[in-house]
Amino acid sequence: MREDNLLAVQPRAWVQTTDSGHELEVYLNLAARMKLTGIDQLWVADITYIRLRTEFVYLAVVLDAWSRKVVGWALGQSLAAQLTVAALKQAIAQRQPLPGLVYHSDRDVQYACREYVSLLASQGMLPSMSRPANPYDNASCESFMHTLKREEIYANTYRDLEDLRTHIEEFIDHYYNRCRLHSALGYVPPEEFEQKAAQPGQAYCCGAASRSFFRHGEIYRWDDKPGQELGEPNRSSSPAHPIDESPTGYSLAGCSPAEPDSASPAIDYPQGEATP
Repeated sequence: MREDNLLAVQPRAWVQTTDSGHELEVYLNLAARMKLTGIDQLWVADITYIRLRTEFVYLAVVLDAWSRKVVGWALGQSLAAQLTVAALKQAIAQRQPLPGLVYHSDRDVQYACREYVSLLASQGMLPSMSRPANPYDNASCESFMHTLKREEIYANTYRDLEDLRTHIEEFIDHYYNRCRLHSALGYVPPEEFEQKAAQPGQAYCCGAASRSFFRHGEIYRWDDKPGQELGEPNRSSSPAHPIDESPTGYSLAGCSPAEPDSASPAIDYPQGEATP
């Protein structure tokens, strides 16, 4: 077999979901300047790929940054803007947020295209985008994607797209949002966290978050090194806010998390495959 034919039939090990090399308008990073006090003040969004037996499919998610709850998601076979628009529309239908909500994403063309930006504007949402090559700007959404793949995707096989859709819906709606403990939330699930915060006497606010233009020191841990400029992030350090997602592994039986010794199984990741 000729070498060029051999290369043509070899399956790809991974798919690039990021396409920020466009000339569409990008927006300031408002999320890094916010101090959240309640739900529906800041939503964060991201896209990842999932490899099935014969194809790659794509998942777009929307999280409430304050409670870590998944408020919208969409699964499809294309990276077209309809995927992210569908996830955003689901989030809007479920939450009905007030105008002024900040919507944070990376600089992908799916989040910068006219259809998407027009939907944000029609809802009174403020677009916010990550800075180039800075993974901490969207840390909570990246953490969810890692959790989903580790505890659901890599632990199962799926017949087709609809089978995958059923499993993802069960994972998000019945386990992640309702049962899975989050260290960043005081070891309670997102829905319980929101319910407790909404109880009388709790310090909770569903209005506007406070915003500051001098909060970078709160977002990143700084190492005071000679010659380092004030406010310059140390790229090797971790974010100051907690993003750890609690014990791994899950069980829907009784809606209780798995014990540590029965956590997610050891997984042999496909060679060359990387989590976006």
